[in-house]
Amino acid sequence: MESRAKLFGHPIHQQLIVFPLGLLVTSLVFDVIHLFTGNSLWAVVAFWMIVAGVAGGLAAAPFGIWDWIGIPNNTRAKRIGLLHGVGNVVVLLLFAAGIMLRKDNTAAPEAFAILLSAVAVVIGAVTGWLGGELVTRLGIGVDSGANPEAPSSLSGRAAR
Repeated sequence: MESRAKLFGHPIHQQLIVFPLGLLVTSLVFDVIHLFTGNSLWAVVAFWMIVAGVAGGLAAAPFGIWDWIGIPNNTRAKRIGLLHGVGNVVVLLLFAAGIMLRKDNTAAPEAFAILLSAVAVVIGAVTGWLGGELVTRLGIGVDSGANPEAPSSLSGRAAR
């Protein structure tokens, strides 16, 4: 099933999710570095990465919803897509709660804020796997004629 929202021939949702995924996971890495080194710069950078990651997740979400709407009802893909989407909403809410906990002192986040990030990253790993399942196993967001010799998406020619 092809994506309903494309840019330069590729699904917009799949293009956008790499940013929040990378930013949010790396924010946790930076928080851990902060905990080990005591250097508050790492915590401040982690805070702003979370802000950017949540913004990126919010930008990617409408395109994911639009693609999900196009999945046939009563299919495994529709159910997996729902779990993927709801799980990612939970991830964004956990990180947003972390922003609220950190905003008054970005240089020294509470342990609970870091714990929320860790839980969100674990949930995000599961929802990321579900997204991969949608694309690689269930063919969601893949051109119907995709093959190793398909022409460039920029050519305007169908992949057949």
